[in-house]
Order: sequence, then C-alpha cells, then structure tokens
Amino acid sequence: MSYLLLAGGLLLAALALRLAGGAAARRRGHRIRVLPTVLATLVLVVLTLAFDNLMIAAGLFAYADAHLAGVRVGLVPVEDLSYPIALAIALPGVRELMPQRRHDVRT
Repeated sequence: MSYLLLAGGLLLAALALRLAGGAAARRRGHRIRVLPTVLATLVLVVLTLAFDNLMIAAGLFAYADAHLAGVRVGLVPVEDLSYPIALAIALPGVRELMPQRRHDVRT
C-alpha cells in the first residue's frame, strides 16, 4: 500500500467526521466556522514542515521511497502533510459529535 493511498483514506475519514459534526452543529442551531480550521491547518502544516525536515535531516527516521509519490517539500514527502490537515479538518467535527455537557454557572 502506498502512503498516498493511506493519506487519501485518512483525509476521507476526516472529511466524514467534519460533515457529521457539521450536521450535528446545524441541529443545535449553529455551524462550524471555517476560518479557525484554515488557520489551524496553516499552523500545523508549517510546524510539520519545520520539524519533520529537521528530524529527517538528523536521520531520526526515513521513508521507503518505493511507497512515496515522489513529491517533497524540502525533505518531507507530501503525504506526510495529510496528518496535520486531517487533524485540523476532523477535530471540530469530533467536538460537535461529543455529548454536550451543561455547565452549572453559579452567580
């Protein structure tokens, strides 16, 4: 199995969670905002690129070239960016799917 196929499956699962969470949010009368997701995605991708490049350059880990698409950003294979992107897409949906707890606010 190639890393690209694995990354595609991960992104599809993240999108499914986001859509399910969006439906749950609409039932509660609100929606999941897009801007925080875009900002979180950008931050996570930049951090992933920075630290993965450092770790690969230091020899801490390597990827089997036979399973890669061949596109790299620095030393980082493009498939490696699917993890932070999937996380940023899925987490708001997961939050909306979790049971809502009422907070007892005492004044």
